[in-house]
Amino acid sequence: TADAAWRRRGRGVRQLEANLARVRPGSTAADIRELSRAGMRSYLRYWVESFRLPVWSEDRIRTGVHVHEMSRVTDTVAQGRGAILALPHMGNWDLAGAWLAGAAGLPFTTVAERLKPETLYDRFVAYREGLGMEVLPHTGGSAFGTLARRLRAGGVVALVADRDLSASGVEVDFFGEPTRMPAGPALLAQQTGAALFPVTLWYDTTPVLQVRVHDPVEVPAEGTRAQRGAVMTQQLADAFAAGIARHPEDWHMLQRLWLSDLARGGTA
Repeated sequence: TADAAWRRRGRGVRQLEANLARVRPGSTAADIRELSRAGMRSYLRYWVESFRLPVWSEDRIRTGVHVHEMSRVTDTVAQGRGAILALPHMGNWDLAGAWLAGAAGLPFTTVAERLKPETLYDRFVAYREGLGMEVLPHTGGSAFGTLARRLRAGGVVALVADRDLSASGVEVDFFGEPTRMPAGPALLAQQTGAALFPVTLWYDTTPVLQVRVHDPVEVPAEGTRAQRGAVMTQQLADAFAAGIARHPEDWHMLQRLWLSDLARGGTA
């Protein structure tokens, strides 16, 4: 159970607590400890729901998600313009994706980290494709071009974008400390003209997953491509931080994230 994992206080839990301490500066150790307990319960809920998703009915998925400001996305797509949804590791992004592809009628393309062994990655992709997503491998070099084509055709792309998996991330200020976040969402918006929406997710006291589509991140009028991308990625980080600060227990970041942790090997 979540509480058993929390009580063992393994590497992931310790790193979660170090991350949450940035989100809630000035909190006591006891406060952070209790917040990490809520975080592990939320994380387990994500896994339980995700394992059950393939057998959930369409009606259960439809009623299991409430999206605030969804019209921002549907209006964009209705105009024939692509939409990029960039989100942090919050709530249950698989459930939100199943809702988007099914109930909202907006099939989309995403990218997944290539896992080892290969058979695990293949099962992971099959699972998500069974929920209505097109899944591209993060490695291999062709993902960006495919995403750009989907967006130019007026499609939807969803990307988990609070943790850089490459060496080409953009440095941002996140809760007062530097980290890197992926450059892809901002670059795709610049190159394709697609709208870029930050999205945050959380659980409330009901069984329904809550999702908010934030104001779009606009492409700056001036600057080089890299400069414009840096400004846009910082705006994404700011939107993520606002959502995480409101619902820190639903941010499932059990890995090292900030540059200071990465430099010294983290707390784990």
